[in-house]
Amino acid sequence: MKKNNDLGPLIKRQREGFRLTQRELASKLGVKASHVAYIEGGLRRPSLSLVRRLADTLGLNKQKLLLITYPEARFLITPPPRPSAESREAAFRQFSGNRTMLSKHSVTPAELKILREVSMLGRVDAPRNFLFVLNAIRQAVADD
Repeated sequence: MKKNNDLGPLIKRQREGFRLTQRELASKLGVKASHVAYIEGGLRRPSLSLVRRLADTLGLNKQKLLLITYPEARFLITPPPRPSAESREAAFRQFSGNRTMLSKHSVTPAELKILREVSMLGRVDAPRNFLFVLNAIRQAVADD
């Protein structure tokens, strides 16, 4: 495993701050002292359940500890950035200006008006996504 420059020293500092030996911390966590040593040395990553126990035992923020341990999980925790008003407007202009696509999918003026309102909600940032929204609306209406 690639050495993690943040996790090991953080665990060690907190452990020492609580005046615990690796063996004492390991006992509280239910693991072997060598496992704590490997984590502090950056040679192992703790499991998710061990991250929780480490946070609880050492008084660390669970979310921050999780992100230090598993930085690739950031996309699961932090919401994606909202598209800018300019990109949303550009997406709708691109969608509504594509006459070939509108014709191919039989988009009516009334549907286009609804999709314009949907675009103002700020969630649709790509022209093709308007087709997904339109198909969902059509399906909902057909089910009624």
